[in-house]
Amino acid sequence: MTVTIYHNPNCSTSRNTLGLIRNTGEEPVIVEYLKTPLTKDQLRALVGKLGISARDLLRAKEKLAGELGLSDPSVSDEALLDAMAAHPILMNRPVVVTEKGAKLCRPESEVVLDILTKPQRGAFAKEDGTPVVDEHGKRISR
Repeated sequence: MTVTIYHNPNCSTSRNTLGLIRNTGEEPVIVEYLKTPLTKDQLRALVGKLGISARDLLRAKEKLAGELGLSDPSVSDEALLDAMAAHPILMNRPVVVTEKGAKLCRPESEVVLDILTKPQRGAFAKEDGTPVVDEHGKRISR
């Protein structure tokens, strides 16, 4: 199975997650979900793989979420999936799927390390300079 990342190239967390995947030597399938939005059924399947609720996949900080009243806890998962399908900016990112599972890699990109099957090939630091993996490919604990 290949690694798939639901990616927003304008998001530093998404870029850092992609960097960690590539640091294994793997070139993932990149789904730029803002250009190629997921259908409601695809979003439902993704939520299932993640083992979370649709609300957990919602980017609640997005201005549009507030404008649409999606922060109201009475809004159903089905309505949230409808909103994310209609407005892909509402989907939280990045999401990575591998043969070991699926993860929403927010707020920390290094969560992806839990589901990658290949080891890190060397040191990796986030765009802000924060080291994540040492020169031996080992995760740095903080």
